Amino acid sequence: MTRPFEGIRIIDITHVLAGPFAAYQLAVLGADVIKVEHPDEPDQSRDGGTDRALNRRHMGTSFLTQGSNKRSITLDLKTEPGREILKRLVVGADVLVENFRPGAFEALGLGYAALSAINPRLIYCSISAFGQDGPRREQTAYDHVIQATSGLMAMTGTEEVNPIKFGAPAVDYATGTMGAFALASALFQRERTGRGQHIDLAMVGVAMMLMGSHLTGYLRTGAEPRPHGNKQPFATNSAYDAKEGMVMIGASNIRQQARFWRAVERSDMIKTDNEARVDDREREAAIIADIIKTKTADEWEVYFQARHVPAARVRTMAEALADHILPSAACSTNSTRSPASTVRSRCLSRRSNLRMADPRSSTRRTRWAPIPRRYSPSMATAPRRSPAFAARG
Repeated sequence: MTRPFEGIRIIDITHVLAGPFAAYQLAVLGADVIKVEHPDEPDQSRDGGTDRALNRRHMGTSFLTQGSNKRSITLDLKTEPGREILKRLVVGADVLVENFRPGAFEALGLGYAALSAINPRLIYCSISAFGQDGPRREQTAYDHVIQATSGLMAMTGTEEVNPIKFGAPAVDYATGTMGAFALASALFQRERTGRGQHIDLAMVGVAMMLMGSHLTGYLRTGAEPRPHGNKQPFATNSAYDAKEGMVMIGASNIRQQARFWRAVERSDMIKTDNEARVDDREREAAIIADIIKTKTADEWEVYFQARHVPAARVRTMAEALADHILPSAACSTNSTRSPASTVRSRCLSRRSNLRMADPRSSTRRTRWAPIPRRYSPSMATAPRRSPAFAARG
């Protein structure tokens, strides 16, 4: 079956996570993505990851995750020959994505105005920390810095321990996802108008989007979201220690909380409205805590799910992958972790023929990476930036 973005060419001049992830998603769906790196200063994520041997080869797992399905070229855009080669690539490109400091590409004569003059159909996406305009436009950031700036950290953690950073780089991945959506939307719009546009994607905007319901509540009443850890506003929608392990219960709505209380033979605790549930939260939580200690987390998961009450044992990543919880079509990976153990999981693709060159192993002249024609849709690169994109025609 033809993939939706086959025939679309993307120039990917991004680094780290958010930008590379945006381009990667379109690559998985068929786009021809050409990753551009400086010959002496390649993507910094090449040296990051859990396998030091790969890091020393500048092919770290942090890079591979968002770096696959792409062809690779090195260009020094501070030189006239490098800029000329990029401009020749732009003539036949549909999309260009960059995530450098706002104004940097304009200073090189590679901004949207200059490149759209060469190719009016070009969709040009600029990913940055705080957007292309405004008082903080020149400030830079990574995922964890945006988490701190936006208020995400302040609402994460427990009542006793906060602020806490997310375990995963959620803002980066959300920015990349928003970037891919913006690019797909712009490509669709181009089919109607025949012209490209400039997308201004700011990481801090994405972070605010992730807090959308909390932000709306604050703007309405002035009530700031507080960190509450595993204690959700409803006691039947929280985590509890079991005889062995911890179980997260997700009896969120009125019908589910009624099913939960019937399942644990406490129909007397059923409420008919959410305000009553909030008002009685502490009493409910104490009762639930005692009940949950009577079985293991595994036993409760099976018991509740059989009664249509959302619940799950809290798992580690290794446990989740070994437990076949992912859809069979979503993943397929066989990875030898050490002589003593092999991890088998399912993830995105059943093929993995990717080869990407190490920019530092080549001479200073432009060189293409030797990637076979059949490449895997199961890896990518990583930039950083955020949501709230503004289209500029």
